[in-house]
Amino acid sequence: MPPRKAIWLCLLLAFSLVNVANAQQDAFQVTFTDKNNTPYTFSDSLAYLSPRSLARRANQHIPIDSTDLPVNPAYVDSVLNITGGLFYETSRWLNMCIILLPTADKTQILNLAGKPYISSIKEVGSYCTDLYSVNIHHDTATTPALQRTTSGDAAYYGQTWTQTQQVNGNYLHDNGYNGAGKLIAVLDAGFVGTNTHPWFDSLWASGRVVDTFDFTYHNTEVFGYDTHGTEVLSTMAGYVPDSFVGTAPLAMYALYITEYDPDDQPLELDNMIAGAERADSIGADVITESLGYDLFQSACTGQTYPQNFDSLDGKTTVAARAANFATKKGILFVATAGNDGQPPIPGFGDHIMTPGDADSALTIGAVDETGAIASFSGYGPNAAGRIKPDVCAMGLNTIVFNPTPSTGGQPFMANSGTSFSTPQVAGWAACLLEANPTSTPAQIRQAIIKCASMYTDPDTSGQFGYGIPNFECAAQALDIPDTPNPSASSNFVAATPNPFYSRFTLSVAPNTTGNVNFRLIDMAGNEVLYFQNYLDQGYNPPFSIPAGNLPPGIYILKAIASTQQQVLKLEKR
Repeated sequence: MPPRKAIWLCLLLAFSLVNVANAQQDAFQVTFTDKNNTPYTFSDSLAYLSPRSLARRANQHIPIDSTDLPVNPAYVDSVLNITGGLFYETSRWLNMCIILLPTADKTQILNLAGKPYISSIKEVGSYCTDLYSVNIHHDTATTPALQRTTSGDAAYYGQTWTQTQQVNGNYLHDNGYNGAGKLIAVLDAGFVGTNTHPWFDSLWASGRVVDTFDFTYHNTEVFGYDTHGTEVLSTMAGYVPDSFVGTAPLAMYALYITEYDPDDQPLELDNMIAGAERADSIGADVITESLGYDLFQSACTGQTYPQNFDSLDGKTTVAARAANFATKKGILFVATAGNDGQPPIPGFGDHIMTPGDADSALTIGAVDETGAIASFSGYGPNAAGRIKPDVCAMGLNTIVFNPTPSTGGQPFMANSGTSFSTPQVAGWAACLLEANPTSTPAQIRQAIIKCASMYTDPDTSGQFGYGIPNFECAAQALDIPDTPNPSASSNFVAATPNPFYSRFTLSVAPNTTGNVNFRLIDMAGNEVLYFQNYLDQGYNPPFSIPAGNLPPGIYILKAIASTQQQVLKLEKR
């Protein structure tokens, strides 16, 4: 690995993108002074935030403010007209845009000097070729979902039992919390094999990949390069009982590429905040990222962009600001501590990386199966003295999906890095949120930290942080009951997508075998749909409900089993 930022081994865009011919390009971040005269308003928030995103804010009493408003498009148009540049992306949180200029014409950026609506201009990348030369294709075919058999023991978890038991995560699953109804956004480098791997079949069959986007090449194709994100995702979404069970096997997922594989440029930090903003817009509950950055050194141009340790103070880098903004919007941001532990990479030291330095991020280090620290796990604290990492999970010889099992034989393999301890904790956190949906990111983070093995004696200048979490303790700290209350909502039904258009899919995991009655009621109190299914205890294959004949609006779905009942609100568009 070259001495640069590492992909740790272990808003929705409002403007059109113009393709360009292969040529060396430079990227510039242009920050604006205000959002005056923007066409967007607080009263038309559905123009830039989804109902799910607004519901998350309402649940946590988070008001919409000026940082939610998109960048003024008139400012962006002016920048493009004055410089002749090409639009790349915007950030509403930072009120800026990224534009691209041919290197030969990069001095055109100077034409922006003195414009009253521009606060600052910064070069954030130099590319030997344009960013849009990769043609990616993927196959979205799916295979049938697999049946669940037993639960809660080594046989049920199979390959993932050691990493599950270490943090007592099986307690959450045993009590019916599998991440159902929660949306996890994964920011990574690529997802080769995710759409074809046989062990991801239930993920696709149930329609739980709800969004994809490649922020490097600006398209929805994320399966064409790099397997890192596939392995990361598997630690959460893998679901093959008796072989491999991930930490949030019934959650929904958004898959985002923010990393630029061919070279090493600070623009990747801007991609990260763009990814976090998209996750916010679609209503994500958790963001997990296994990318860490400190020094950028371009192999293409030889140019170095220093990200010195003093800037890793939890609030300065674009990536750290992305984590902190996401938290303010009600999203739990889970970040890698990085792999700059022992031995330190020359020129890097052994410190925590960004966005793992972020004040509000839940930052994850790595241990082995015995709980001993993995030598590569990044050291804390951050530059402001805050304890980092926060907690550690198994990141040495973690069992993950083999992204290309046809060439390697087994559908799983061992890999190492804080890349793989990080998403495990993100998945468990999603289960906690499922169990206690009114919890804020700060409450979830604090419960996990307070229940970690070294909470009373933390490793303030090392790799452990507060130690290894205990998710049974964390659940109890959040007042989550040991056993779901049969007379109340027990979260045994998840409906996706929500909002839906012509049909929705139900994933149902009752605690006893028998009939489950479903009633769909409109806002006038009329029962518009009734059906009954005989379902097995535990996991059942998801099934689809056609509802194209229903008028758009809000509906209430009541699910009633012999010992459980649950009420869900659905929106038909």
